[in-house]
Amino acid sequence: MKKQLDTVSDRIAYGITRSLRFLADTFFSKRYGHRAVVLETVAAVPGMVSGMWIHLKSLRQAKTGYGPKIRTLLGEAENERMHLMTFIEIAQPTKLERNLILFAQFLFWHFYFVLFVFAPRTAHRMIGYFEEEAIISYTQYLEQVDANPQLNIAAPKIAIDYWNLPADARLRDVIIAVRADEQGHSEVNHAYADEFDALA
Repeated sequence: MKKQLDTVSDRIAYGITRSLRFLADTFFSKRYGHRAVVLETVAAVPGMVSGMWIHLKSLRQAKTGYGPKIRTLLGEAENERMHLMTFIEIAQPTKLERNLILFAQFLFWHFYFVLFVFAPRTAHRMIGYFEEEAIISYTQYLEQVDANPQLNIAAPKIAIDYWNLPADARLRDVIIAVRADEQGHSEVNHAYADEFDALA
């Protein structure tokens, strides 16, 4: 995990992350399935926003070379969307939580768009930290499922198809697959933030 906080940008990114973690812990406590529904809604925003902005940058500059990054970021957005679709099947969110999804997405899309346009390094670093927190949450979710076997329900078909899981896969298999995705997203976003340091 990326723990050094060498710059003001890093400290801002980490501070925002910890603040949002506090809100999630306060609102959801150990209701990890419901937490995943709301947080994956937010998590699906950054890849789409950043991929879209870099796509437009490529068009404005009439310059090639941005394709791999665009595809990676849009792929990240799609992957997070599939996390959301999976946990909607598992958690069956309440009407309040569905409204919270809409509200959280509205707020976070605008916040992240402004942050990415004016401070892309901070934006990528923040997502790197977000994903580290997601890894912690999914590890705690896995521990909860292992401690309570009745929670280890059958994996929904959407998850079996997306991650190519065995037909008899269970919830713990889904959590492990999602956690691995989050690890990859964390590494990618930290690497993109580090690119700005290399250019400095």
